[in-house]
Amino acid sequence: MGDDRHTLRSDSVTATVLAHGAELCSLKTAEGLELLWQAGPEWPRHSPLLFPVIGEVRNEQIRVRGKVYPMLRHGVAHDQPFTWAERSPHSCRLVQTDNAETRSRFPFAYRLTLTYALRGADLDVAIKIENPGDEVLPASIGGHPAFHWPLLPGLPKESYRLTFSADEPAPIRRLKDGLLLPDARPSPIRGRTLDLLERLFDEDAVILDKLASTSVRYAADRGPSLDVSWDGFRQLGVWSKPGGVPFLCIEPWYGFASPIDFDGEFSDKPGLMHVPPGETRAFRYTIGVR
Repeated sequence: MGDDRHTLRSDSVTATVLAHGAELCSLKTAEGLELLWQAGPEWPRHSPLLFPVIGEVRNEQIRVRGKVYPMLRHGVAHDQPFTWAERSPHSCRLVQTDNAETRSRFPFAYRLTLTYALRGADLDVAIKIENPGDEVLPASIGGHPAFHWPLLPGLPKESYRLTFSADEPAPIRRLKDGLLLPDARPSPIRGRTLDLLERLFDEDAVILDKLASTSVRYAADRGPSLDVSWDGFRQLGVWSKPGGVPFLCIEPWYGFASPIDFDGEFSDKPGLMHVPPGETRAFRYTIGVR
């Protein structure tokens, strides 16, 4: 395998990771069925890393100590190369540190480490954020894996549902032009079940900002299913691009898009973590193929 990618293998699944963005680009069953969206023209991504922002910020810019910096959707890390720190048949570890290009858009020191590890039919994704600088690091972090919808070709999309590990009665949040609307909406989740219908995404992502669950199952009545679990994340986004595209994103987040009326100092943006100098924060999510 070349320096641009690395494939992990177990008896149950194979997973391929790109050095660019440390992005998962393939997840296949033992029978060779591809479960991950293959970056088609409808959305040219597989599973980007979201850092230091999730979604949009107002006017595609942030303010740091009064100075304006450009900040496009989902931040800077997903469009930067990572360095391989470790590669084996069952795991790999990649590292990215701030550089002149990232500092032109996000003027903070950081070090990101992503570790992918296969354990049977489970793919663990561990994320570590370190602050090697001398000032507080304000940031959000998120996963954005996109799965085929349907997972089994030929099944109706409407035969799929999400089943959460806990009841999810809290209202959800919605976006307008990529920014978070102030008012909560009634949840489309009934108990623990969200029936997956294309019209769910007419108003962009379904955002659970008062999340009770720590896992969710994505399944139909037959064919493969996926269990996605998380640790350290506070919110969850569920998204598909409007218009009937054949993918579904299940996104563990720490943070969310900027509120539509927020235009202040970046460090005051709602939803951020604040990592003191010399400290780290750790997050994990797991994709289990069933």
